[in-house]
Amino acid sequence: MSYLTKNYNRKKISFKRGKGSFLYSVDGKKYLDFVQGIAVNSLGHAHPKLVKTINAQSKKLWHVSNAFVIPEGEKLAKSIVKKAKANDPLVIMAAPFTHLHVHSQFTLLQSTAEIKSLINKAIELDLPALALTDNGNMMAAFQFEKVLSDHNSKILQEKAEAEENGSPFTKRPILPIIGCEFNVCVDHKNRDTKDVGYKMVFLAKNKNGYQNLIKLSSLAYTNGFYYLPRIDKALVEQYAKDIIVLSGGLDGEITSLILNVGEAQAESALLWWKSIFNEDFYLEINRHQLEAEDHANEVLIRFSKAHGIKLVATNNSYYVNQGDANAHDVLLCVRDGELMSTPIGRGRGYRHGFENDEFYFKTPEQMKRLFADLPESILSIVEIIGKCEAYTLSRDVLLPKFEIPEEFIDPSDEINGTKNGENGFLKHLTYQGALKRYGEISEELKERLDFELKTIENTGYPGYFLIVQDFCNAARDMGVSVGPGRGSAAGSAVAYCIGITNVDPIKYDLLFERFLNPDRISMPDIDIDFDDEGRGRVIDYVINKYGANQVAQIITYGTMAAKSAIRDTARVLDLPLPDADRLAKLVPDISLKKLFDLEEPALADALKNNQEALNNAKELRKIFQGQGPASDVLRQAKAIEGSVRNTGIHACGVIITPDDITNFVPVATAKDSVMVCTQFDNSVAESAGLLKMDFLGLKTLTLIKDAVRIIKENRGIELDPDQFPIDDELTYKLFQRGETVGIFQYESPGMQKYMRELKPTAFADLIAMNALYRPGPLEYIPSYIKRKHGEEPIVYDLDDCEGHLKETYGITVYQEQVMLLSQKLADFTKGEADTLRKAMGKKDRKVLDKMRPVFIERGNAKGHANDKLEKIWKDWEAFASYAFNKSHSTCYAWVAYQTAYLKANYPAEYMAAVLSNNMSDIKQVTFFMEECRRMGVNVLGPDVNESRLNFTVNANGDIRFGLGAIRGIGEGPVEAIIQGRAEGRYTSIFDFSRRVNFKAINRTAMQNLVYAGGFDSFSELHRAQYFMEEGANRLFLDHIIRYGTSFQDNKESNQHDLFGEGSGFDVVEPKVPSCEEWSSSYKLAKEREVIGIFISGHPLDDYKMEIDAFCTGALAMLHDMETYKGRDLLMAVVVTSIEHRIAKNGDPFGTVIFEDYTDQYKLNIFRENYLKFKHLLQPGVFLTLRGRIETPRHRTHLEFNLNEVELLQHLREKRVKGLHLSIPNKDLNHLLIDELNGLFLANQGSCNVQFTIFDAVEGLELNMASKSVRVNPDPELYKALSKMNIQFRLN
Repeated sequence: MSYLTKNYNRKKISFKRGKGSFLYSVDGKKYLDFVQGIAVNSLGHAHPKLVKTINAQSKKLWHVSNAFVIPEGEKLAKSIVKKAKANDPLVIMAAPFTHLHVHSQFTLLQSTAEIKSLINKAIELDLPALALTDNGNMMAAFQFEKVLSDHNSKILQEKAEAEENGSPFTKRPILPIIGCEFNVCVDHKNRDTKDVGYKMVFLAKNKNGYQNLIKLSSLAYTNGFYYLPRIDKALVEQYAKDIIVLSGGLDGEITSLILNVGEAQAESALLWWKSIFNEDFYLEINRHQLEAEDHANEVLIRFSKAHGIKLVATNNSYYVNQGDANAHDVLLCVRDGELMSTPIGRGRGYRHGFENDEFYFKTPEQMKRLFADLPESILSIVEIIGKCEAYTLSRDVLLPKFEIPEEFIDPSDEINGTKNGENGFLKHLTYQGALKRYGEISEELKERLDFELKTIENTGYPGYFLIVQDFCNAARDMGVSVGPGRGSAAGSAVAYCIGITNVDPIKYDLLFERFLNPDRISMPDIDIDFDDEGRGRVIDYVINKYGANQVAQIITYGTMAAKSAIRDTARVLDLPLPDADRLAKLVPDISLKKLFDLEEPALADALKNNQEALNNAKELRKIFQGQGPASDVLRQAKAIEGSVRNTGIHACGVIITPDDITNFVPVATAKDSVMVCTQFDNSVAESAGLLKMDFLGLKTLTLIKDAVRIIKENRGIELDPDQFPIDDELTYKLFQRGETVGIFQYESPGMQKYMRELKPTAFADLIAMNALYRPGPLEYIPSYIKRKHGEEPIVYDLDDCEGHLKETYGITVYQEQVMLLSQKLADFTKGEADTLRKAMGKKDRKVLDKMRPVFIERGNAKGHANDKLEKIWKDWEAFASYAFNKSHSTCYAWVAYQTAYLKANYPAEYMAAVLSNNMSDIKQVTFFMEECRRMGVNVLGPDVNESRLNFTVNANGDIRFGLGAIRGIGEGPVEAIIQGRAEGRYTSIFDFSRRVNFKAINRTAMQNLVYAGGFDSFSELHRAQYFMEEGANRLFLDHIIRYGTSFQDNKESNQHDLFGEGSGFDVVEPKVPSCEEWSSSYKLAKEREVIGIFISGHPLDDYKMEIDAFCTGALAMLHDMETYKGRDLLMAVVVTSIEHRIAKNGDPFGTVIFEDYTDQYKLNIFRENYLKFKHLLQPGVFLTLRGRIETPRHRTHLEFNLNEVELLQHLREKRVKGLHLSIPNKDLNHLLIDELNGLFLANQGSCNVQFTIFDAVEGLELNMASKSVRVNPDPELYKALSKMNIQFRLN
């Protein structure tokens, strides 16, 4: 009755007692209890045993229906329904109501309703149940049920507390009804015609009905997807059990046939649905004030009476509040790429959209007023709620059965549900592996292994370890590199012994309890790194082992972030692109909801008091609160932000189930993958009982494998990366010099700087730096370095701390150190130590406050001073949230060491592997080529006689460019070139054309080989000659191809000649034309065109001497401004592109892309600078840029403040005053003097010449300046001096 008095504007009634099915008010009136619910318990008018039973069960169950319809009420309701007038409100006043046709944002780009918003609305309206019926999928089903389940658990807890306190309690749980709006077509496998089907609403009555829904939803994707997921009536009939079907809205089959075909066909369809679902089929009535609905409803009411099929009232909601209708329309336009200004309708010139704003989550009162003339349509809702049971979708993780050898099978496992067989086999593998790893099993090792095995046994997941070790070892057998481990799993000695990890946890003090807490049963979680090329083969192995129907990928949901919401909304509202771009760029790293709803102090905290971000936020808030197109865009963007716009695939997650995966979760098809994916995402996978494995692809493992392969090919040395010596001197020297470009996790400029300062001498230093180099603990690095070098004292709070802190010089770096010290100082158990670690990491104040006095008390008992313990605890709390997982740090430090070992000992081979693994990123290739030059390793252009698909190392130790990097040349042409030179090196272009298979190499490939310099080793030709026209307007390149093709055809015909006599003629080599060589700039431009970078040189090479002598900066510095803050720079660049633009205030400005040897950089040049230097900013022009890295006035971030732009030629003319030559006295003779004299006479100019004659043995030198000789500084002069092997520099 509290429900009735609250929701139907009835006066408040106070009851004093109840008897049977009647309630008696304080004023003596008698009331029939229509829906025997809360009043049963609160007034006790029902049978005492019933009351007792309900009370007892309500404390155990998360949902107890309060809609027990009593016989008298049912009879009276039927009587009233029979006799009531159409406008009599009595019928529906007492009936509970809920929405049964509800869309969430998982009806992709068609609904703005978030799951939590829907549930909050249901709570606000005090609904007894709520259905979810997204179109075509069940992606939100688990989240929907889980949120409602959590809400219901909270209600029961509050109810128990209220009963305990004797307080009144009126809240009630909400029954989740899981459903789906399926697209039912004629034949779900037919893709010849576009049949998107009719939208029918399916509701699960119970868990079995839910299982049938997930079967249908899965098949809709795996077999029926064509434009959208579809099922057909054959599938409906197969999976009809325990399902309620509503006929749907205007797009439902029966309504669509009524409106578009005819009543006879609609009636025939209705009879089919009734024959399948009987009393569980309902005719759905919608009233959105649409003419089409009104007409259809008249027919549906007639059908209802004629065939005894009940009507049910729904509102087919797509958004929560009526005010969300406009945002919903924006979303539909985003989906269809339409403008909102386009009128809604059908046909050309119209767009899809809803005709009004009535498709929202209406209140029960609104719905009952709408359907006052059809009270039975409301009572049907009560009936449907009564048919639906509560069930949970959460379950324990189910593992696939792992086949163990027969001798380990324990028959009692099947009977008792135990896992003795799996535990026994795991123990066998562990001890077998321990003998291989350690040689002998000490008592200490045995104790560790037995402890871990017992803990694994207690978790109930020995099969998990068996599954993981199986595919790890299978990967190694297939030649796939497996990482040493990642995360806390590396702390397990069992995992190490059975081959899951490859770092000894005992040697490095790694803790198993950091991985599995012995005091708390939890699912183990092991992530495995494979080389990224072999990862797919490991997944294929798992699919073959367990079956394709038991393995799936995990879906991801792509949601609209703040900036994309603004851009999408601006597009459909037709806001000009520059305005949209400006709004999006103003958005700081925060959601629009927070940006516009937070109070200013909270907003400042959220933006970490970044002044620029705050200024932008204030500007956006001002626009948001104003009027105009931009304001409308921001308001609508806020409304659609977070909408699910598409789905994707989790990068590494794979699900393995014990049976067909569709017995557990609905699946969907994954784009660009033969594997299906779960409809539930990673956040709920484990809760849904799914075994999730992370198969990660680590490029560095591929790089190591490639380097080892190249070393074997080049030097005949077979290396095993797992056996690299941990004390290699060259490797540590490389770290000490900070030469860690290309070294896994140690290549950033900041890390290089710290490596040079630290000068690591042991592997422990590398582990520590890997853990410390991250936000938070970064501030401890200087102290760590000083302590290592004895520049800062190492102080331990207690002597007992030294054992665990000595390797990190008294600084707590790892979580494991906190765990070990808590055990040593205060006798914490292993489980307690892990609980402490977790609480400190999460800053769980409740747990910490509970554990702190325990730590102090136990520490005191061990004789430790109270103040010392208090200090240690305080320090832990401050640092533990930053402390890193040592297991993970150790594993990745080992991978880093392997890469450094290869670079230090086999530099060319390692860098060739690095370049090959970055071949798709030209910017990275350029960066690593520069590193090769620094190392003194030559990188040569592609060559048909030496190159393979990827970068290789030739016999001289030089790196040779891979042919695969040339545009238009894939594996086929490269394989043909390699096969062709199996008989030996190609001696000429004609020899090449005779031997290479032109069926695999087309003209474009040949042309691009010329441009890239692939034929430069044929000295008889230069690149320009290939493109000389030779008769019939045909290029010489075409003659070469024609010659090669004819030669091969002739050779083939000779081989097939019946008498073996041949054709009697030879194919003549075409005559080589003569012409001038291409200019250096043209040649380089063509290289860049087909490869993306300059190979044989750089456009700036002509000025390299001046650049080296006078320039003080490079463009790469502008990408790391913090490091070079306050630095004055003079840079030599070439203009790559220029875009002349107009600012919002009407001022012209330019966006210029500059390039130098190191990098590219985009620079906006404004106001007077733009006007002053505009004439110089032309593509291909060589310039010098002079400026300073600083923070301009009224700005908060560093910028490159440009002061001066000049032609690079001026650098030579203005700055070069002299040429300084250094000549060893042993090389000085008349011949050299005469040669120099001739050179100087040929290059006369205004620049003076200085000489230094030196004796390197005696350490003597003589400096002289020529009084008569003046030269012109010119690239030709520089080349001539270089050929004479004379050292020189510019002054």
